[in-house]
Amino acid sequence: MKYYIIAGEPSGDLHGSKLMQGIAAEDSNASFRFCGGDRMVEVGGKEGLVKHYKQMSFFGFMQVLRNLKTIFSQIDECKRSIEEFAPDVIILIDYPSFNMRIAKWAKSKGIKVYYYIAPKVWAWKEWRVKSIVKYVDSLYTIFPFETDYFRSKGIEPTFCGNPLVDDIAQMRSKLASREEFIAANNLDNRPIVALLAGSRVSEIRENLPNMVAIAERFADYQFVVTAVPWIDKTLYDSYIAGTNVKYLCNQTQQTLALAEAAIVTSGTATLETALMGIPEMVLYHIPKLYEVLRPYVLKIPFVSLVNINLGREAVREIVCDKVDIDEAAAELRSILKGGSKREKMLADFAELSALIGSEGASQRFATEIVNSLR
Repeated sequence: MKYYIIAGEPSGDLHGSKLMQGIAAEDSNASFRFCGGDRMVEVGGKEGLVKHYKQMSFFGFMQVLRNLKTIFSQIDECKRSIEEFAPDVIILIDYPSFNMRIAKWAKSKGIKVYYYIAPKVWAWKEWRVKSIVKYVDSLYTIFPFETDYFRSKGIEPTFCGNPLVDDIAQMRSKLASREEFIAANNLDNRPIVALLAGSRVSEIRENLPNMVAIAERFADYQFVVTAVPWIDKTLYDSYIAGTNVKYLCNQTQQTLALAEAAIVTSGTATLETALMGIPEMVLYHIPKLYEVLRPYVLKIPFVSLVNINLGREAVREIVCDKVDIDEAAAELRSILKGGSKREKMLADFAELSALIGSEGASQRFATEIVNSLR
């Protein structure tokens, strides 16, 4: 069968590649065309790539506004590519602003639409639920709490676990020893605290300065900011130069695995950190206006996927305009070894892992998708 897959971000590229591997294992005649990235190219080949996510990723109202012409041009290009390929199914991965437009168009053309990794309508933009009902044939979710949510909206989703579990297991099989890691990256023997400041320029600008300020309170620890390769090192250097914070690029999971604790912005990184069993706190700067509007815009009481899935504040969330560095430093101290909150947090993470499910999610999703098409 023929599968057209659209992923517009790095995480979608990773999850898309795993799903493609699973589909290929189930369907020996699988043929792929896709918008994605290098991971998906490794599975589907360069000839299958229609558009790289680096050309498609626009974040924030102003960036989207400035690039509207490009975005609509890419949507039209995608539609033409789909018509040329004539797939048995379109599989959309997250990225709702783009993908829901494709879903609406595809439905009008009689093309089957599957949505893998549902839009986070339970947090914001709940009006998209109506579009999911109208334009999506099958919805595949990666968080257990989403099942009851979507059922309450008249949608029967399929939950097979979370592919992040597979990524972590694969990473652990390739881990270097602590000694090798320290030697290779010019680190010392002090305990490591990982700083995950986000994957976008705006997030790093807003969050890294506060993280550096906290780091200055802990001379007995070495703080490591886990940089992403698509953001220039000079941005990180502008905040960490002359401090005790070290820079490591594209080594997030390895750094986390050897860390005693972590300070993390919101997003998938909070869940990844917890599933790896690393105590964490969430630190996310938002403008004062957003802080005021948050109760009216955000439909849930938490921002971290750890707390959302557990339904309680297992990890502290400091999400505000003016961060109290003393308060944040005290919170970090409480989750380091010997801290008052560390053992309870680790027990909460064990409960979370049981909720999220075991390894093999990507293959289970692929099997469900192929069997439903058959």
